[in-house]
Amino acid sequence: MEKGEGMFWCSVCRIPVYGAGCGLCKNKAQPFVRDCRIVFPEEKRLLEILTGRRRGAYDEKSVWNGGGNYYIDGERLPLQITKLTQEEITSAGTKVLYAFEDMDPRFFEEMVCRFVKANRQHFFELEKEAIWYIRRLSQEYAVGNMYVSFSGGKDSTVTAELVQRALGGEILHAFADTTLEFSWTYDYISGYRRKHPEVPFICAKNEEQEFFSLCSILGPPSRIMRWCCTVFKTSALNRRLDMCFPGEEDILSFQGLRRSESAARQKYQRTSSRNKIGRQVTASPVIHWKDIDIWLYILTTGIDFNKAYRLGYARAGCWCCPNNSTWSEILTAVYMPEYHKKYQDYLLEFARKTGKKDPEEYVKKGLWKARQGGNGLAYAGRSVIEFHPCVEENRAFYYEMSRPFGEEFCELWKPFGVINKEIGDKRLGEFYVMDQDMVPILRIQGKNGSKRVKIVMEHPERMGTKSRERARHYIDCQITKYQMCIKCHACEEICPAGAIRCPENGIYRINEKKCRRCRKCITYYSGGCYVRKILTVHRSVKG
Repeated sequence: MEKGEGMFWCSVCRIPVYGAGCGLCKNKAQPFVRDCRIVFPEEKRLLEILTGRRRGAYDEKSVWNGGGNYYIDGERLPLQITKLTQEEITSAGTKVLYAFEDMDPRFFEEMVCRFVKANRQHFFELEKEAIWYIRRLSQEYAVGNMYVSFSGGKDSTVTAELVQRALGGEILHAFADTTLEFSWTYDYISGYRRKHPEVPFICAKNEEQEFFSLCSILGPPSRIMRWCCTVFKTSALNRRLDMCFPGEEDILSFQGLRRSESAARQKYQRTSSRNKIGRQVTASPVIHWKDIDIWLYILTTGIDFNKAYRLGYARAGCWCCPNNSTWSEILTAVYMPEYHKKYQDYLLEFARKTGKKDPEEYVKKGLWKARQGGNGLAYAGRSVIEFHPCVEENRAFYYEMSRPFGEEFCELWKPFGVINKEIGDKRLGEFYVMDQDMVPILRIQGKNGSKRVKIVMEHPERMGTKSRERARHYIDCQITKYQMCIKCHACEEICPAGAIRCPENGIYRINEKKCRRCRKCITYYSGGCYVRKILTVHRSVKG
C-alpha cells in the first residue's frame, strides 16, 4: 500500500495514522484500511452485548470501523452483523441503554488526544486548502447570495465550521427538515442554533405531504427512485430559498458532499451549476475528504456533532433511507424500535399488495431497495397516454385522460406561449396558445369535467423543435403531468426562472412574466414528469 492510498496503524500509540511513520511516537506504522471512522464508547457497549463480552471489555481498547469491519487495537473483530437474529437485536435494544450508565471515558479521551497529535500536520493541510477554496470562490458573490446547506450530519457540520472560519458567521444556514430525521438530529439542530445565535438560520419543511400517504401512491423509496429527497427535501428548501433570495442572481451553496460517500458521487465536481435548484451553484469544500478526515477535523477542533454518530451510525440522514447500511438498520431496530417496526410492517404490506412471490424474503433481504418503476401500483396507470388521431383534421389528436379537464390544464401550455381564450370557440371550451409573434401554436378544446380533450398542432415547428413527432411528444409529456401531478414541486426546483408554483390551493401555476419558454420543466424528467419517471410503465397508443 503506497503512502496516501490508505491509512496505517501505529501499534505503539494504538491509532490510525496517515503515513508509514507515526507523527507522535515516530515508530513505523503498518498498512491498515483505506478509510475508517472512530467508534465511540456508546457503540463499544453495543458491540460488547452483540459479541457476548462482559461490560467494559472494550473500555481500554482502541476501536475503529473500516470497510464495514470492526478493528480492536488494529485486529479485525469477527462479527458478522448479517447473521444477527431479530431476537439478538431486540435483546440488545433492551440491554444497551443500561450499559451506558458506568462508561469510563478516560482511555477513549487519551486515545483521541494521541490521534489528534499524531495527525496534526494533516489537519492543518486539510483546513488550509478548504478555507482557501471557500474564500477564492466566494469572491464572486455577495454575503447575501450565499448559504450553507446544513443537514445536521457530520459533513455539513464540518463544512459550516470551515465556512465560518473562512468568511465569518454572517452566512445563512439552511436546514431541510424531511420529517424523517433522527430525534438526535433535531436535538443537534436546536443546540447548534442556541450556541451560534449570530448565524442566520432557516428551516424548510414540506407541510403539505405526509411520507406514508405518499408511500401508498408511489411505493417505498428505493436506491434508484429516492422520491422522498425531491418531495421532502429539495422542493421545500427551494421554496424557502426563493423567499430568502428573491432576485435573479445566482446563489452559492456550500454543501458537505463527498465523493467517497457513494459510487454515484465519484463523478461530482467540486464546483457545479448542474443541480436540481435552478440558479444555485454548488460548492463542496470537503468533496475529496475521507471519513477519517472528517473525524480528524471534528476531534481536533472539538466542535459539537450529532449524537447519532456516538451510537454507531456512519451517516445521519433519514432513518428509513434505502441507502442505509445493514448496520444502520440494526441500530434503528435497537434505538428506534417503534419506527423500525412500523416501516417493516408497511414494507411487508407493500410486498403483498404488489404480488411479490415471497413477501417476507422480499423485505428481509432488502429487495425493495432495488425496485424500479410502478409495477403493481394503481397510480402508475395514469402514466399511460391514450389518444387517437382526428380523421377530419390534420395534426389533430383526441386524448382520453384519467383526470377531468379543469382550470389547471390550461397552465401546462404556457411554456409554449401565451394562453388566449378570447379567440377560441367558447361553446367547445376552446383556447389558443400563441407565440411572441401572435402566431397560433396549439389549439385546444376541452370542457370542464370532461376527460376528453382535442389538441391541434397549428404550427408544431414553433414548439421548440423541428420534429413534428417531438412536438407531439411534448404534448404527451404535459398530458402525463396533468394526470399524475401530486404537487411534488419537482418542476419548481428545476425551473431556472422560478416561474412555477403550486400555492396553498394546490393549483399548478406558471407565471407568464417569469417563464423563459426554456421548456426545462418538460424535458428534464423522463416523460415530462418526476412522478411519471419513478412510476414508469409502458405507454399504449390507441388508434
